[in-house]
Amino acid sequence: MPKGEFAAKELVRKRKKHRMLNKWWKRKHFHLKQKYDPVGTVPMAKALVLQKFVLQQKQPHSGLIKCVRVQLIKNGKVVGAYVPYDGTINFIEEHDEVTIQGLGGSQRGQMGSIPGLKYRVIAVNGADVFEVVKGRKEKPKR
Repeated sequence: MPKGEFAAKELVRKRKKHRMLNKWWKRKHFHLKQKYDPVGTVPMAKALVLQKFVLQQKQPHSGLIKCVRVQLIKNGKVVGAYVPYDGTINFIEEHDEVTIQGLGGSQRGQMGSIPGLKYRVIAVNGADVFEVVKGRKEKPKR
């Protein structure tokens, strides 16, 4: 570590170099989330359902994961979203407006045995998905 009267310049240069090695700092400094994340910097986004489909779970699990392909209203990008809870897929039809949010995987990625999906559906036509499935709310008509 530099010592002495003129050590500040060297310390600043070292700090700058080591900051670049920090992944979260680099993402923040170069605005990588804004550039590459379809949803952008916001936690949730509205989208229109284009199609419903199922995915196979990754090993060692087995089963079918219900998903929807959606087009974001804000920028027109198409992404896949996971539909949580049993029977929720029955309440979602094509051209419905859904709200999606991040799935919560580490480093903004997929989670668990769900292959390649980064988002999940939390509301359909403005009604919370959990409330609709439980029967506490009725799905509004569009």
